[in-house]
Amino acid sequence: MWYEFRALRVTRPRHYNKAQGPARKPVDPARPLDDLDSKLIEALQRNGRASFRGIAAEVGVSEATIRSRYQRLCDDGVVQVLAVTNPLGLGFGAMAMIGVRTAGPPVEVADEIAEWDEAAYIVVSAGQFDVLVEFVCADLAHLLEVTSRLRMLNGVVSTESFPYLEVRKELYDWGTRIATSPDRHPG
Repeated sequence: MWYEFRALRVTRPRHYNKAQGPARKPVDPARPLDDLDSKLIEALQRNGRASFRGIAAEVGVSEATIRSRYQRLCDDGVVQVLAVTNPLGLGFGAMAMIGVRTAGPPVEVADEIAEWDEAAYIVVSAGQFDVLVEFVCADLAHLLEVTSRLRMLNGVVSTESFPYLEVRKELYDWGTRIATSPDRHPG
């Protein structure tokens, strides 16, 4: 199944894992979220540090109910609460999305790249590129070293780099509107 491939799982570099525990597991096929799940997720998207007691008061249920719902959403891979940082604000001087064309199965190349600390986001895609990778590097020289290493990987036919000049918008509060839409027909 697709979830057996490392590249299709949300993972973080090893140094992140030490601070937040084990890597996030693959997200199971979407299960219906009820109104309480949606309200909990949206409250955490607004403020990931909100207390269970505060969320419970806001939505009108007990703190224990919120705590158990939160744990289930985490266990199912639907929710992961962590500090989102701006890499440029932390001193990383170069970020880029790189499109990769592969010969053969793209999952093998994606799994190899998933082991690199510089790879922040990896997806296997359809279209012009087989794999899309977001890299966060110390500076342009480091980005050059990473792209050179990428081009030498077995199975990589070509790459195209899209260096970031400025991040203008990055959202994590899109809510649960798709999961709760009456028009949505699961799987």
